[in-house]
Amino acid sequence: MNIRLLLLTSFTTLLFSTTVVGQDDNKNADRTKLMDERVLELMADRVIKTDIATEKIATLEEIFLEEQEDLLFPADELYGSNWNDRWVDPFKTDNSNVTFPDSCEIDCSSFIIPIDSDLRVTSIYGPRRRRMHRGIDLKVQVGDTIRAAFSGKVRIRNFERRGYGNYLVVRHPNGLETVYGHLSGFLVDVNDIVRAGDPIALGGNTGRSTGSHLHFETRFLGQAIDPAEIIDFKNGVPHKDLYVFRNVKINGRNSNIYTSSTNQLAYHQVRSGDTLSSIARRYGTTVGELCRLNGLKSTSILRIGQSIRCSVASGVQPTVPNNVVTTVTQKTVTQKADGTPTYHRIESGDTLSSIAKKYGTTVSHLCELNNFTKTTILKLGISIRCS
Repeated sequence: MNIRLLLLTSFTTLLFSTTVVGQDDNKNADRTKLMDERVLELMADRVIKTDIATEKIATLEEIFLEEQEDLLFPADELYGSNWNDRWVDPFKTDNSNVTFPDSCEIDCSSFIIPIDSDLRVTSIYGPRRRRMHRGIDLKVQVGDTIRAAFSGKVRIRNFERRGYGNYLVVRHPNGLETVYGHLSGFLVDVNDIVRAGDPIALGGNTGRSTGSHLHFETRFLGQAIDPAEIIDFKNGVPHKDLYVFRNVKINGRNSNIYTSSTNQLAYHQVRSGDTLSSIARRYGTTVGELCRLNGLKSTSILRIGQSIRCSVASGVQPTVPNNVVTTVTQKTVTQKADGTPTYHRIESGDTLSSIAKKYGTTVSHLCELNNFTKTTILKLGISIRCS
């Protein structure tokens, strides 16, 4: 009996152990399956993230390569293969292979003021004595650091005894070239690639100069453009991030002189008997405005044959004698006779003030018609009601 009981007990224990082990094996198998599935999910997720990271890296590399190409061949679509280290105007000797566009959009958002010292303008762009001053002078001391205004490539490193003294010309991918004159030393060489803000030279007093300063020019396709049209030299920043430079038309033909102004312009050639006052009356402007546009004083003596730039007041038809060349870059707009609303499509450079003048209305009226405030930012391409 005892033997039977012992055998029965042993058999029961063995059966129970087998059942428990079987259950444990099933649990372990489930756990293993879950772990395998989780590992596969993690691996798949990692592969996807790796692919995304690889795409981002490839995109960044592509952007980097494009930037490098732009710096190696800055504004090549505008200047072509015209690259020399002699003339500030690259087309001085031959412009037969260049196409001067009617307009060109320039990105100025990356501008860096080229000096570290307090920003002080000592001479503006315009006629000065018997010469044309084609840049703006910024006060620096000899040895002060001069920096690249934009990223680009150094085209000229040269010396001109009766003009720039030691000077650099840098060409930029945005289409501009900047000139830095009267330097005391160079920190870069021809064909060096520079980034906006990089040190490129030292301030000085070389060449045609009566005191240490930086002569700074902005040029487009060889033509000097007033830097103050682009840069707010009171605050050291661009007036706008994007500019559209237009080819000024003279007698209906491109002059290959570029400006960012959208005003109606006229150039008056001084003749015997002309005064600033008589010229101002003829063009519906003021003596002060003529002085501002041309870097003159109210007491300046005008030379016969001298060209004076005049901005014609809105709605004024100037009396144009034979010695005047005019160029119109602003269309005259009249309100529709049937009283239907007039709309204006926003273009680069438009402001509420300029639009109001163009349509013979007021900023307040424009704001009322379009539910604007006077500080509303106008977006390119939108249409606003003007009447």
